[in-house]
Amino acid sequence: MSASVTVRVPAKVNVQLAVGAARPDGFHDLANVFLAVSLFDEVTATPADGLTVSCEGPDSDQVPLDRSNLAARAAELLAARAGIEPAVHLHIAKNIPVAGGMAGGSADGAGALLACDLLWKLDTPREELLEICAELGSDVPFSLVGGAALGTGRGEFLTPVDAGRFHWVFAVAEGGLSTPAVFREFDRLTAGTDVPAPEASPALLAALASGDADALAAVLPGSNGLQAAALSLRPQLADTLAAGADAGALAGLVSGSGPTTAFLVRDAESAAKVAAALEASGTCRATRVTSSPAPGATAVS
Repeated sequence: MSASVTVRVPAKVNVQLAVGAARPDGFHDLANVFLAVSLFDEVTATPADGLTVSCEGPDSDQVPLDRSNLAARAAELLAARAGIEPAVHLHIAKNIPVAGGMAGGSADGAGALLACDLLWKLDTPREELLEICAELGSDVPFSLVGGAALGTGRGEFLTPVDAGRFHWVFAVAEGGLSTPAVFREFDRLTAGTDVPAPEASPALLAALASGDADALAAVLPGSNGLQAAALSLRPQLADTLAAGADAGALAGLVSGSGPTTAFLVRDAESAAKVAAALEASGTCRATRVTSSPAPGATAVS
């Protein structure tokens, strides 16, 4: 058995998040256009007497180290399917903002799943890994796959889509936002209205495939169905979006359920300028400069 396995796994941005009405099971049907971005966590799996989790990096004190952590749950589910004990220590090197709408927890779940599969030499078929990912959470399958994809159902059914290269600046807010709370606020705001079935925007998919930042910027406004709910719960995010626009971003939106905000910029030079202006504006805690698309969960050792 290997001494340890390290897997690198990306954050994501939802360039479209169309949200349907609440289903009887409490979930919502989505048309979720995912882009993996070059901001990564690393999960290292090492043989141990039992299942333990440790974490380092920005906001690591906010990461649960018990069995509620998606990385721990991934190890448990994989071990149960294989009929073995989850005897592994999982160490998470955190760089993706915590509770920031960028699928950091989901990334750790996917990273741990692949790391344990390699550590235990299970050679689990990809389709089965994706089934486990879907059991862990709606965003976890995309964290495993990466690149660019349309997620339907509650986001777990993935269809790859074409995407050119784009540059992004993420503004990290103070504190997190609970995804279930944002969905509850969405339900409150849309109560009594006819919520249309979610569909991917052909114009957005075409712009994504073109690699044309101006074309993508033209279709990003209004593409996140959860943005109004996130702004309702955290009104100050409007100031961050305004600061990004003032700094020269081509477009801005709340990333997923927030509270991180994502800004599309023209190139790496523009990204540096927008990031500096956002930090100087006092409307966010930190910034991250990234590009897309990025690969999914990948073994690095």
